[in-house]
Amino acid sequence: MTFADIKKLDGAKLRYALMDLAKEIPDAIALGRGDPDLPTPEFIVEAARSAAREPMTVAPVAGMGELREAIARNAVRDHGVEVTADNVLVTTGGQEGLFLVMSALLNPGDEILVPDPRYSSYDQAIAHTGASFISVPTYAEDGFDVRPEEIEKRITPRTKALLLVTPSNPTGGIVRPETGEKIAALARKHNFVVVSDEIYGKFVWEPYSHFSMASLPGMAERVITLSGFSKAYAMTGWRVGYVIAPEHAIRAMAAIKSHTTGPVATLSQVAALAAARSDDSCVREFRATYDERRRILGDGLKAMGLEFGEPRGGFFFWADASSTGMRALELSYLLLKEAHVLIFPGTAFGETWSNHLRITTLQPTEVLVEAAARMTSAIATLRRSGAA
Repeated sequence: MTFADIKKLDGAKLRYALMDLAKEIPDAIALGRGDPDLPTPEFIVEAARSAAREPMTVAPVAGMGELREAIARNAVRDHGVEVTADNVLVTTGGQEGLFLVMSALLNPGDEILVPDPRYSSYDQAIAHTGASFISVPTYAEDGFDVRPEEIEKRITPRTKALLLVTPSNPTGGIVRPETGEKIAALARKHNFVVVSDEIYGKFVWEPYSHFSMASLPGMAERVITLSGFSKAYAMTGWRVGYVIAPEHAIRAMAAIKSHTTGPVATLSQVAALAAARSDDSCVREFRATYDERRRILGDGLKAMGLEFGEPRGGFFFWADASSTGMRALELSYLLLKEAHVLIFPGTAFGETWSNHLRITTLQPTEVLVEAAARMTSAIATLRRSGAA
């Protein structure tokens, strides 16, 4: 695939095209996708291994009762969200969860407010309902926290919901508690739903901390929370996500799920149950590993002259490539071709972000060091040649 082909694409199509191109390069280092590279903890694997030796039946569409109860208990324990198993739907990964939420929530003509930049997989989920997404700008000087006044000026009689992803994919920004309180006041005033995607919630970096929108006063009935086990427990391939929402919303989503994918594989739910019942010591170990990688990659980006906002949560750096003199898409393509490092340009996450790159920390330390060295060398060569 040539650069001429690549530059016609955006959003998820652009990401997948670059990943396909990387497969043709044997020693390519992937700093693109957000899939944890660490192995699933052994106690989770062993729970599934033991269950696989026994007869196994199909779980209920909404999920195993024990797993739904464990998820609800953890929501109460970790975030002060007063829910029960009846407020939980187990989904085939977070991707299905977001499609079920949009399908149950939105109708043709509705509007949903979406911070910019955004996780563009939501585009298709919103579009298939006939609703429209309305971009809400975010700014580097705010750490890409959304401004309540920018939300309010875009509210119309057709506003059905606001989407939040906290920590953010792609920026690493978080919604701070004081922002959340103002958003909650807007939701009550204008009667809209808040969809809060908190899949990266266990990885918020000090001095910041994660909080759940559903924990705010008066918000339990108007917040739909998306999360899952893939990021926190390195279980991406097990495909277990979940939605926490009012009971009527859970019933609506379960009805859609019953006629499409049906229940999540029982074996995967058994593994997720082991994770949900754990003391999260494995997550704390993962946090230490990811935090070290975050520092290493941050130092590497500074060395190559790329500016970036402070990543407050998640696995990503959102770096400004304008100092190179090149658009991010062209730079991404050249870094893949010349340095054999895959990163994603900002236009994969919003049309206006042509100067930005999303770079992930999800490689072993020594691989991150090698990737940074390759990128530094390639950018220096491009600058000397006048190409950058």
